[in-house]
Amino acid sequence: MVMAGVAEPECRTRAGKLLGLVGLEAKGQKRPEELSGGEQQRVAVALALANDPSLILADEPTGNLDSTNANVIATLLRSLATDYGKTVVMVSHDPKTVEAFPEVHAMRDGRFVDAAS
Repeated sequence: MVMAGVAEPECRTRAGKLLGLVGLEAKGQKRPEELSGGEQQRVAVALALANDPSLILADEPTGNLDSTNANVIATLLRSLATDYGKTVVMVSHDPKTVEAFPEVHAMRDGRFVDAAS
């Protein structure tokens, strides 16, 4: 955010809100090595949202998360698309995660296929 010209007080405010979105508001003072792998992954999602991008590319954003936190992240990404007009392109091997999205395109061997095949 600093590189994008955001003032430090606004950076702190925005960081706190983003950590809240991914369920980590209580962990804002922790160092990365003090967080679990799943918490680190949720911080990565928050970081990706820091500068309010219009396009979000998410490669397995729920891959190392338990089902509850995976649902939090999938719901957040869908909300960003439906409520805030963001374009979200997500890759996932988890059928439960993709259920959160209204439009799904399946790939096999590098080619798009009918989702039913």
